[in-house]
Amino acid sequence: MTKLSQVNLEDIKASVKLPEGSTFSIPTYDRSNLKPSIVHFGVGGFHRAHQAMYLDELLNKGETDFAIAGMGVLPGDQRMRDILKEQDYLYTLTARDPQGNEDVRVIGSIVDYVWTPEDPAGAVEYLAQENIKIVSLTVTEGGYNFNQVTHEYDLSTPAVAEDLKDPENPRTTFGLVVAALKLRRDRGIKPFTVMSCDNIQANGHLASKMFTAHARALDPELASWIEENVPFPNSMVDRITPATTDDDRAYVAEKFGYEDGWPVVTEDFIQWVLEDNFVDGVRPAYEKVGVQVVSDVEPYEKLKLRMLNSSHQGLCYFGHLAGYHYVDDAVNNPLIEELLLRYMREEAMPTLDALPDTDVDAYAKTLIERFTNEAIKDTVPRLCAESSDRIPKWLMPVVFDNLKDGGKVELSAAIVASWARYAEGTDEKGEPINIVDNTEKKVRAAAQAQLGDDELAFLRDKDFFGDVVNDERFTTPYLEVLRSLHEIGSIKTLEKILGK
Repeated sequence: MTKLSQVNLEDIKASVKLPEGSTFSIPTYDRSNLKPSIVHFGVGGFHRAHQAMYLDELLNKGETDFAIAGMGVLPGDQRMRDILKEQDYLYTLTARDPQGNEDVRVIGSIVDYVWTPEDPAGAVEYLAQENIKIVSLTVTEGGYNFNQVTHEYDLSTPAVAEDLKDPENPRTTFGLVVAALKLRRDRGIKPFTVMSCDNIQANGHLASKMFTAHARALDPELASWIEENVPFPNSMVDRITPATTDDDRAYVAEKFGYEDGWPVVTEDFIQWVLEDNFVDGVRPAYEKVGVQVVSDVEPYEKLKLRMLNSSHQGLCYFGHLAGYHYVDDAVNNPLIEELLLRYMREEAMPTLDALPDTDVDAYAKTLIERFTNEAIKDTVPRLCAESSDRIPKWLMPVVFDNLKDGGKVELSAAIVASWARYAEGTDEKGEPINIVDNTEKKVRAAAQAQLGDDELAFLRDKDFFGDVVNDERFTTPYLEVLRSLHEIGSIKTLEKILGK
């Protein structure tokens, strides 16, 4: 079978036949002349469905000053590097709308990939090249190495501690970026912009704090130079992108007639709100391809994190306990749909900032439509993963704001209770749950403890929940739902919560 590669592109385009309503395209620009000017850490499905796609659109418009080099620091990133390199860093992006139509395109904006464990010092030199203007990040919510409550950089993390001992051969994103910035400063080269694209409110501010803290542990003067000279723009990103499966690879081969080792499937919806804060204003002309380049991202990111991301948590634990595997099946249950809409309207919306250009209730309805897009095949277990990174950042700020202002917290408490029940590690049929979480042992132990004499054991972790364990406005509905989940299960508990 034909393999995806630069030399095979025209033949692939000529042979692909799609039904009416679907489209297929390949890069129209000359990739041979592209030079990396953006280095991206975290080249997963989301980055390739989002930032890399936007840049591909710009390249197709003739804006050829920017291209992407991936940079991987983890052992598993080697496989990504190898597969992409074998196919000239091309990959297939399939966006599916709810009607089943597909926009299929081969993306060409990634032109290189550096796996840093092979040569850490060489990776630093790569970042220090004058042509690198932006370093961007999708390293997940847990990739910023900070305490959930204090938000302080954790210098005791083993990999970070090793980097501080041997800063010339860094292994972490923090060590690599800081070492490269130091080289650029010492050589009189302007710094690059560090652009976080992760689902964290004020992600640019947080990235600035973490990278500067790493630098300060090495050299206070370097930290001061970074604070004064390196922009960290905030951004809000949105596109539901499930992890690539073998079925996705088989689909490309069977339907399109060529082999792609790491295609990406995503929804048709996409959004990116980006703060216009770059070194000397140097950046791709993102606004030409629909990116909202603004002076203040915060109202948009709060909308997304508290509505979409928190709703994901609202559906996933109840959905998992009820036996659903796919997100669309779960949200097609009227009880789960009503839970999400009521949470958004009664608890999330009152905590949002004014957005004159956004109909927030229409946004909520759009979210439900996106969740029920069966063509995406997004999975409930994916949304349940890394809960200890997600609930504290997305849902608990809603709780804290509502407790402070006298608002409602009953449905938020129900969502946390559903996580506590899920974290016990067995579903309602007694089958084991595979809990994917970087604090899995701690989370499971706390959930198991609530089965004994301390029903509030799960809430006692201040890193996750602050002091809500001491507030009856939260603990009362929380305990009611937790007990109900044990006694009558998820579906009947939802009926009870919603007054059915």
